This record gives sequence, structure tokens and C-alpha cells, in this order.
Amino acid sequence: MNKLWQDVRYGLRQLRKSPGFTLTAVITLALGIGANAAIFTLVQGILLRSLPFSDPNQLYRIGDKDDCCVEGGFVGDNGDFDIYSYDLYLQFKQSAPEFEQLAAMRAGFGGFSVRRGNEIAKELTGEYVSGNYFSTLGIGSYLGRVFSDSDDTPSAAPVVVLSYEGWQNEFASDTSIVGSTISVETHPFTVIGIAPRGFFGDRITGNPPMFWIPLNTEPTISGNGSILHHPDSNFLYAVGRVKPGTPIPALQAKLSATMREWMKTRPVYTENGASAEIPKQHVTVVPAGGGIQNLQQEAGDGLTMLMILSSVVLLIACANIANLLLARATARKAEVSLRMALGSGRSRLVRQIFTESVLLSLIGGLVGLAVAYAGSRVILILAFPGAKHLPVSATPSWQVLGFAFGISLLTGALFGTTPAWISTHAQPAEVLRGSSRSTSDRSSLPQKALVVFQAALSLVLLVGAALMTKSLNKLEHQNFGLHTENRYVAHFDPHGAGYSLDRLPALYHEIQNRFESLPGVTGVGLAMYSPLEGDNWGECIIQQGHPAPRPGEHCGSTWDRVSAGYLDVIGVPKVRGREFTDQDTATSLPVAIVNETFVKRFFPNQDPIGRHFGIDDVKYSGSWEIIGVFKDFKINNPKEEPRPVYLRPMTQYYKPYTESGFISTEDQSMYANSIMLRFNRPQQDADALIRRTLASIDPNLTINDLRSLDAQVADNFDQDRLLARLTTLFGVLALILASVGLYGVTSYLVVRRTSEIGIRMALGSTRGRVVQLVLRSVAWQIGLGLALGIPSTLLAGHYMKSQLYGVSEYDATAMIAGVVVLCCCALIAGFIPARRAASIEPMQALRTE
Repeated sequence: MNKLWQDVRYGLRQLRKSPGFTLTAVITLALGIGANAAIFTLVQGILLRSLPFSDPNQLYRIGDKDDCCVEGGFVGDNGDFDIYSYDLYLQFKQSAPEFEQLAAMRAGFGGFSVRRGNEIAKELTGEYVSGNYFSTLGIGSYLGRVFSDSDDTPSAAPVVVLSYEGWQNEFASDTSIVGSTISVETHPFTVIGIAPRGFFGDRITGNPPMFWIPLNTEPTISGNGSILHHPDSNFLYAVGRVKPGTPIPALQAKLSATMREWMKTRPVYTENGASAEIPKQHVTVVPAGGGIQNLQQEAGDGLTMLMILSSVVLLIACANIANLLLARATARKAEVSLRMALGSGRSRLVRQIFTESVLLSLIGGLVGLAVAYAGSRVILILAFPGAKHLPVSATPSWQVLGFAFGISLLTGALFGTTPAWISTHAQPAEVLRGSSRSTSDRSSLPQKALVVFQAALSLVLLVGAALMTKSLNKLEHQNFGLHTENRYVAHFDPHGAGYSLDRLPALYHEIQNRFESLPGVTGVGLAMYSPLEGDNWGECIIQQGHPAPRPGEHCGSTWDRVSAGYLDVIGVPKVRGREFTDQDTATSLPVAIVNETFVKRFFPNQDPIGRHFGIDDVKYSGSWEIIGVFKDFKINNPKEEPRPVYLRPMTQYYKPYTESGFISTEDQSMYANSIMLRFNRPQQDADALIRRTLASIDPNLTINDLRSLDAQVADNFDQDRLLARLTTLFGVLALILASVGLYGVTSYLVVRRTSEIGIRMALGSTRGRVVQLVLRSVAWQIGLGLALGIPSTLLAGHYMKSQLYGVSEYDATAMIAGVVVLCCCALIAGFIPARRAASIEPMQALRTE
């Protein structure tokens, strides 16, 4: 131990004697290890960890896809069901005793207007869950109690459980909230408990629920819009705790059979030849300890790609460290040989050099942890922009810390052994005769090979960064089919403010008039949902005079309710016919306007004006008359081609449709949730102006979200922006590290060949020839790097294909850009020591020894 302590002190002295070398090595290691630890923190938090459930290995979900939010009839691809009606959930619960408990939760979260006493109402995210939700997950309470089955019955008093973060941030950690009453969508609910800290619900999302309410309170809140007891409305996920020893394949087969038998009792699954599809329907039972895989599925490919890219950065950093240590070992040959000539033992010298390398790596690892802490927070902010309550910890876990520490030790051990061996195998006689007289230096071959390796990997990252940046640019600057400049979207909730259907027309009229009178406002429109906000309602279209679509036919269409003049507000041009006017009232002919894709899908080679269509049932196929056609625009997913869309006026309530049992759809669609405003110039105070105006109409009408349409569209690309930024960051890091490595190796070779260069210049070689001599070596290394890097880049592009939009994975522009940037940086990195070599005075060089 005494000798070890001496070696440690000696190593620290040596590192302190070479501050430039030490600082470069520490920063290089810190960047490589820190980037990996930061990405690994995100990967672990989203993809690898179990949520804080009791015995998470016992939890299984019926379904494996992220279907959301309300579907009718057959759902999923190839008969794979992942989302269920309340009636089907009860069938599963009754027929599968293999589950100790089986809980249900709504597939999509909702925004609810919540008020305590006389406070201003606030919009909070909530989730409908079954009464056994918390007991199934094995979650207790922080304060009060959680739900029981008795809380989830039609006759039970309405109750709510707050999340810890919701209680802390929205109710100021007031313990008296437990037992008190709050209003949810104007209905009184008793707060019975607070969930534990760190419990964000059954999935990882950037906007977790702030509270939970029982499923059977859904009719109370939704009124005529309730879908709880509609057996053909699929809107629930199911997660259960399986009894030990239960074979999952057998349970999966049993549940699939139960679902098929239940389908035979429902007309929607048997009419119009649909019964032939029933044998194909099935469920998949998958582990649920990590939660319902929403964010995991969305971000999984991107996170995996980032982990690979950060690993490449680490490899480049390690190659740099290896180069630095090899150069240092070669430069210290004379010192080591002299010490050996004076009697030092080879083993002691190896141990000292090895200890120095490990110390260097550990210091780099410690600094890398600081980089990881800061990097994790930055990445999480980028991954969840605007999220108030992050469900993923930004603090690296013990596993991540262990990973970083292990990488540090491995780097020190791996790259300390070779330099120690090289240094101690020099012959002492070399010290007496000098070692710089040779015109060749085979010891530099490993260093040159490492530079080639770095150049190849750097090219992969640079081209990857160019592909992701170009893809993001294509996404953000595509033709959305609408105008976004000087437009603002205000989301509000008239239902949560207590407005009934009969009061809505007067409210909408008042909103229209008040906002149109504001200075600078040139257009006002109301809509059930606004473009590219991420919401979507869809129905199966039936043309008048056509039979009902058979299973598998593409009959779906997105739809929206809008006010007169709405298309003009968002800048979508009319193709033919007319738009809605004030004459389209509750007593006039039910009408609709459709986009060009709708016409191509349902009325090909026909004049659509005057045609009729309906939804869901043949007897309603004449529900609406088409009065106009508008240009296609991106209404939901900007990465998809425009889908069929039809719009209905906000002023028309179609009473015959409510007889079909879908009164919920008709009632809910009458509630606008967005106000679109068009200004004639950029606004500095739009936020305050819009909030003040709406409050003057009714103080209970609170704005849930207010932003420009540009910002709303940009929110669709948060994940793509994160990937592009981090890929670019890794590309720049790789380029810097590779350039530093090339500069270091070239500088080292110039120093080693000082006497040779002096002889050449003494014999008449010009400074230009010396620069060429040095740059020729650089060109060979970069050339070999490109030869290895280009095929690797093509392979990497193939695996990045799923993350690209509008860009080929073999994009020539990105490849050329990567090659040019790498060559330019290599030229600069090589030219500096080449210029220094050309400035050597021959006589001074000959005296070097």
C-alpha cells in the first residue's frame, strides 16, 4: 500500500508537470463519458426502468400498441386489439381468474377545469381509472387514502385522488385539501387522498395526470356525451396483476377467445359481412412493469440511435486518449531508459505509468459525471419542452454512475497498458546515442491508425447530423397547406365553465363579435380543434346510394366543427362551391365542406357538389350535403400525407344522428375548444389582449393554452428537433476530437522528425516542399478514413431511415457536406504543425540532439 501511495503521488506530479496534456486528456474523456452518461440517463429513465409499482414483474397489459383515444368497431392492425370498451373490459375481468386484479384506465388523458372554492379555475390533466387502479399497481397513499372498488360505482359519491406533484404545485402542499371539496368541470368532488411522491401514473409522458377520478364518474362529467356504457366505443387500456405460475401464452389465447365470443353479440362486429373478420381478432399480453408503452414506442428508435451515436463519440474520445498516451510514452522513452540504466525495475516503472493512466482516466470520469449531470438536465428539457412535471429524473442513477466509473477504469487500464509496455521496453543505450536521427518512425503507425479510425467515425456522425438537420428543415418548412404567420390559437373550455348546449350559440356569437372588434384583428374562427394541435376525430364515411363498407375498406375520414369564415382565417383556399355562412343554421339543410383528398377517396371522377354522405350506418348516408371543396392542408400529423377531411358548421346539431346511440359524439362536438385569431401585423401584447377579452365575456372562461399558430405547428417537431440538435452536437464533438487527435499526431511527428527536416532544408528543400511533406501524411490518413467512413455512413443512413422525413438515407448532399467539413478541418489541423515544420531553421534543427 505504501508503494501504491507513492505511485499515486508520482502520477499526480507527472500530470501536474504537463498541464496541457492533462487538460486535453481530461476534457476529451469528460466529453465522451459525460455524453454517454447523459444519454444513458434518458434511456434508462424511459426505456429500461420499471415504474414504482409493487412487484412490477407480475403486471401485464392486455395489448401492446399505443392506440388512442376513442375507436369504434374493429381496431388495430391485423386484428390486434389494444383498446377496449368498458363492457369488454368487464368481460375480461369476469372470465380471467388468472388475474389477481385487472384495472382499466382511459387511453387518453383529458384536460379538466378544476376550481377550489372561489379561486380562479385552472386547467389540469386528469385520468379516468377503475376503482382497483391503485391496488392493482400496488400503490398506497401519501396522505388520506386511494380508491377502492366501492368508489367506482354509479351510486358512489364523486371522489378524486391528487398526484403528489399536483398537490404540491397546484394546491401549495396544503394538507387540509384532503377531505375538502373541489369542482371538476363544475361538479363537486371530494379529495380523499394524495398519491406517493414519484408516482406519475401508469405511463411515462411529458404531461402526466395531476389527479385521478373513478371511471363511473365519467357520465356525471360528460352528461349526454358519456361513452362509458356504449359497448362499441373502445377507449380503455387494461393492466392486471397475474397470479404466479400463470402461463402467459395460454392466458393470451383465453382472452382472445373471450373477446371473439363477445364480438358475436354486437351488431357492429357482425353486420355487413363483418363476422368474417372476427376469427382474426386477438389480443397480445405483454409485461407492464415499465408502464403502458406510449413514450417508449414514440421515442425508442430515436433514443437507441442517440445511444449509438454517443457511443461513437466515446470511441473517438478513447482513440484520442490512446493517441495522447502513445505519444507521451514515446516521448518519455529516453527518461524511462535512463531510469532503467540507473537501476529502476521494469515492473515498478510499468506500475507507475499504468497508475498515471488510471489516475488520468478517473479524473476524466469525475469531470464526465459533472458533464452528465448538466447534460441530462439539458436533454430532458429538450425532450419535454414546456413540461411542468418531468416523469423522468434528471439525476444519473447509481447504475449510470457505475457505468461512467467502469468506463473510466476500463479506459485507464486499456490505454495505460500499451504505453507502459512501450516505454519500459526501450533500450538504455538509446539514451546515449539519441533516438531522433532516424528518418522513419514505426512507432507512429498505431497513432496514425487511430487517426484513420477517428476520421471514419467522425464522417459517420457528420453525415448523420447533416441528414437529421436536413430532415428537420424539410419538416419545418414543408407546405402545410395553410398560413401560420400572425395567427394565434386560444384553447378554452366552455363545457368546464358550465355552459349547456342551448347557451353555446349566444356564447359563440359574443366571442365572434368581441374579438372582431379588437384593433388589428382581421379574422376570427371557432373550431372543435385547431390545425396540428395533435387532436383528431374520425368516422367511417358512407356515400348515399352505396352499401355499407366491408371490413378492411378504407372508409375513415377526419372531421371537425368550425365557424363561418374559419378557412379564410387559417388561409386555406376554396377550390369550388361555397364555405359556411350565417345562413347555415340549426333549421337549414345540414351541410358539409370537404377537402380534395376526401373527393378523390369517396367521389372519384364525380362532381361532389350536391352529393350526400353520412357515417357509421347506411340509414344515415344522406345526412349531409356537400356544398364546397377546399384545398388539402395538414390537420393532424405533419409527417403524413393529407387525409380525407370534412368540416361541419358549428351552428348545426344533427338530431337524427343522436338516435343511433352516438349522442355523445354529437353533443361533444358542439363544444368549441379553440379560438383562431388572424392579425394584420405581428403582435407584442397578444397574450394579454386575448386573455383580457375572453375574461370580459365571462370570467369563468379560462384560457387553457395560448400560443401563436407558428408555435403550435413547431411543437409537432420537438422530438425531431431534439434528435437533430443532439446528433449535430455529437458530430461537432467528434469533429473536434478527431481534429485534436490529428493535430496532436502531426505535431508529434514534426517534433520527431525535426533533425530530418533540418537536413532536407540544408540540402535545398523549400518551405513549400516541407509543408507538402507533412500534409501528404495527413492526406493519406484522411483518405483512408474516408475509404472506411463512406461505406459505414451508408450503412448508418439505412438504419436512420425511420427517423428521416423527405430525405433519402443515401443523400448525396449530406455525404458531400460531411466529407468537405472533415477534409477542411483535417487540412487546418494538419497545416498548423506543417507550417511550424516549414519555419524550422536548418542549423537549429541539426543541433537538436
